Amino acid sequence: MATKKSFLILSVILTLAIVLTACGGSNNSNSGGNAPAAESSAPAATSAEPSADTGSEGGIDTSAEAHLKMIFIGPKPIDYDSVFAEINKKLKEEINATIEGEFLDWSDWAQKYPLKLAANEDFDLIYSANWAGYNDQALKGGFLELTEEMLAKYMPSTWEAMPKVSWDQAKVNGKLYMVPQNRGESVEKLILYREDLRKKYDLPAIDSPEAYANYLKTVAKNEKGMLPFTPETGDWKYHNLDRVLLKQENEWNMFDLDMPFAFKLNDPQGQIFNVYETQEFKDLALYYKDLADNNAWSKNALNSKNDHQQDFKQGKTASITHNNGTLGALMALMRQENSPYEVALADINPDKAKSVAISTQNGTSIHATSKNAERALMFLDLMQNDKELHDLMMYGIEGVHYEKSGEDKYIATDKNPNYTGFSNWSFNSPLNRDNVDFPQEASDLVKKWEAKVYHYPLETFVFDNSKVKTEISNLGNVMLRYAIPLEYGVVKDVDGGLAELNKQLKAAGLDKVQQELQAQVDAFLAAQK
Repeated sequence: MATKKSFLILSVILTLAIVLTACGGSNNSNSGGNAPAAESSAPAATSAEPSADTGSEGGIDTSAEAHLKMIFIGPKPIDYDSVFAEINKKLKEEINATIEGEFLDWSDWAQKYPLKLAANEDFDLIYSANWAGYNDQALKGGFLELTEEMLAKYMPSTWEAMPKVSWDQAKVNGKLYMVPQNRGESVEKLILYREDLRKKYDLPAIDSPEAYANYLKTVAKNEKGMLPFTPETGDWKYHNLDRVLLKQENEWNMFDLDMPFAFKLNDPQGQIFNVYETQEFKDLALYYKDLADNNAWSKNALNSKNDHQQDFKQGKTASITHNNGTLGALMALMRQENSPYEVALADINPDKAKSVAISTQNGTSIHATSKNAERALMFLDLMQNDKELHDLMMYGIEGVHYEKSGEDKYIATDKNPNYTGFSNWSFNSPLNRDNVDFPQEASDLVKKWEAKVYHYPLETFVFDNSKVKTEISNLGNVMLRYAIPLEYGVVKDVDGGLAELNKQLKAAGLDKVQQELQAQVDAFLAAQK
């Protein structure tokens, strides 16, 4: 599982990546191609020929202009007005519609996103993702159910092109509430670090948790004024380092980063356990405390609003974590700008199982109360399948923000940073272009992982939390208050801190949630036999 996680100049890089965070995936990486081949959807209904009447598109009445509004995650791009003006010119021609974007900045999106839906604000589309609470919001009624008939009529190209497994992965209780991305990606986390500093202090390769800790302590001791590590702003509950040192290292997966439950990837029984009761988490808490005691990160890390990628780019921090695509894109940008720093990627558990994101890693949902649902679906169909519109949405204006390089690559211009950083990843499709400057080492890692992707029994399981919503909310509050301090090593007595955390989780309803989750897992696995 996840951001990925204010982006001004450095928000450039988020849309360069294919994989993600939170905070997500992005559009500028070398992912190695489209989603794996799978049985395609049922044949799309053939659209009727456009009528001779003005305002008819494929037999659909588009005579009345539709003004669409979409909620994106990420900062509003500097060149939003000029790019979306070009998008709207073409949308006007194609489906007699225009699109307006509203942007929820990375620093506070997690708070504002659910409020947009709870308040039933007036908008038509919203970026959605498993890491952004897609399942929960679908169950709450925030998203419109998308039927096969609607998709075949208003999204014929996407309905036909999307693998059936992708549609199935996006279903919640058998119903569809999202148009998912149509390009596969890896979401495993890596560490981006200063290779020049590793060489300066003659440190061994950073290929294990111990080697990484040694690097952080060495930087803390010798590089005054530089932070060894800076976490991602808004990276809470289980942060990015947890996904490297807990999830990957132990070959676990979590159902939801707002719950304290995990399972072993290779467990055919799908036995659920409380992460905070494991020896593995206790060992990690002690690892973090040792790092915190040795000044591996700011003592203000819990409240920091720093842009970790900008800080790394400017030499203020010696390492950060994110997905391959985002970090690879930052490397490409730094090299393009002739950065004085030599940087490199570290996979500190290279022999552990790697998995790929399911289709709901990035997608778009229709607001349940949208007055323009049909036109919104037509818009999404164009975004995934019309080359000119796809290029505009993903890369900006040709000749201003990028130059084409063949059919499937692009060259970023010096204006490229003015149109990046927001969640256009929901439109990922086979039309994506890859940045010609994406680092070869990042591409090689993706190819290595894709060659041995691990598929596990619970890969497409979706938890229906409708019976335990109150308890899950309570668990999340406990994690914020008692678990996060352990995550950053600020609790002096780790044993005491863990005991209090688990006591509070029990009081918040942990047993009830775990029993409900296990019952659904058991039923899901039984149905697969």
